[in-house]
Amino acid sequence: MSWKIKTFEELSKRELYTIMKERVNVFIVEQDCPYPELDNKDEFAFHLFHERDGEIIAYSRIFKGGDYYEEASFGRVIVKMEYRKEGLGRDLLERAIAFIHDELKERSIKIQAQDYLRNFYGSFGFKPITDVYLEDGIPHLDMLYIKQ
Repeated sequence: MSWKIKTFEELSKRELYTIMKERVNVFIVEQDCPYPELDNKDEFAFHLFHERDGEIIAYSRIFKGGDYYEEASFGRVIVKMEYRKEGLGRDLLERAIAFIHDELKERSIKIQAQDYLRNFYGSFGFKPITDVYLEDGIPHLDMLYIKQ
């Protein structure tokens, strides 16, 4: 059981395949939302993931400021369905935020969040900066975190 963070070039073929498979499973199949999951942004991202027995069970991609938004960002946050309610989502976000602050030296983080997760992200200090809008038929809002 281990957490890893890698650039696109550092990912093995197996890791990349497993990450993409899980993203399709969650964002397209589970959420019944056909959209182009491969968006040409993965090459600029850091890929944070948790592996257990060779299986990637939690994942997020992270961007430094200017590579997605003006601010640093993270997205494609996944915890595999059978591992939800174990606190992995909270651990994943803590690690993503720490990486952005400690390694990328960024103070502000902008995310696009599904509206039903507003309180979850809010518990980390993220504040809504837009009204709710539909993205691929799912209610979303933009949120911002600024390290004090």
